[in-house]
Amino acid sequence: MRKVNVAVVGASGAVGTQMIKMLEETSMPLGEVKFLASFRSAGKELTFNGETKIIEELVPESFEGVDLALFSAGGGISAKFAPEAVKRGAVVVDNTSHFRMDKEVPLVVPEVNPEALRDHKGIIANPNCSTIQMMVALEPVRQAFGLKRVIVSTYQAVSGAGNQAMEELKTQTKAFLNDEPMEANILPCGGDKKHYPLAFNALPQIDVFAEEGYTYEEWKMVNETKKIMSDDSIQVSATCVRIPVLSGHSESIYIETEKPATVKEIQDVIASAPGAVLEDDPSQQIYPQALNCVGKKETFVGRIRKDLDVETGVHMWVVSDNLLKGAAWNSVQIAEKMVEMDLL
Repeated sequence: MRKVNVAVVGASGAVGTQMIKMLEETSMPLGEVKFLASFRSAGKELTFNGETKIIEELVPESFEGVDLALFSAGGGISAKFAPEAVKRGAVVVDNTSHFRMDKEVPLVVPEVNPEALRDHKGIIANPNCSTIQMMVALEPVRQAFGLKRVIVSTYQAVSGAGNQAMEELKTQTKAFLNDEPMEANILPCGGDKKHYPLAFNALPQIDVFAEEGYTYEEWKMVNETKKIMSDDSIQVSATCVRIPVLSGHSESIYIETEKPATVKEIQDVIASAPGAVLEDDPSQQIYPQALNCVGKKETFVGRIRKDLDVETGVHMWVVSDNLLKGAAWNSVQIAEKMVEMDLL
């Protein structure tokens, strides 16, 4: 099998760091692997498979001889450099939101819609972290019983906002415990007017507010769900909340299926679904927890129970490592699937 030459764009960031770890574990036959970042990070050293690698400055010529480019350095960087990578013969898997709703770009969760990869024109989009884990949990249910409606409330870890936000949370926590003032410069959103502390708090804002009083993060979950499932008729609504957890997104999801299903039937289809792990035994207090999902590639599902009033209504609790399945692992998994399908 031909070896794949890979470039990681944004190698020094929170997701880029995890992409490197996922490449160390990949089943793909790797050739040359290079790490790219801004001039500020260029020259720094990273370790890959026991070898020291130097981060190179990102320029268009960086993609000469590259087969696969994994991007996670911000939408502006993807907009500028992803076409340059494609021009030089690379296939791009982009972890930013820039290309997600582009009709020419497949939006892929490998367990859900791998066939969409066949339509790529050089760029594949990685969905939003909170959307990905929800898709892994809901697709087997949709296949078995149909899906009419989704109402999701997320409890998202601060790592989704990057390394600086994680450090700010740690600093705020220490300040609070020492009865000192907490300083907030990043959250809930770096691009908005006001900033609030996250330590010992919950912020019902991720990204800036858009139309109808929903944030862009919430609109991502709405629009991406419909695109990934290829069904604009599914009713989707989201409330996205940042909580003081370092890693691991949690979601409370309410769905209405087309056909009635028992709790046992739903448990069975999720338990047998790829990428999903059922943790659901209330009698033994077994349910998914953010702390336990960190470092794991799977999506964990539990607290499955029927709605008390709606015959086809079901509630569940879904947890996954947002830096892995929500970003780095899903990106590498897309690449592995492309190799498997002979598309790379």
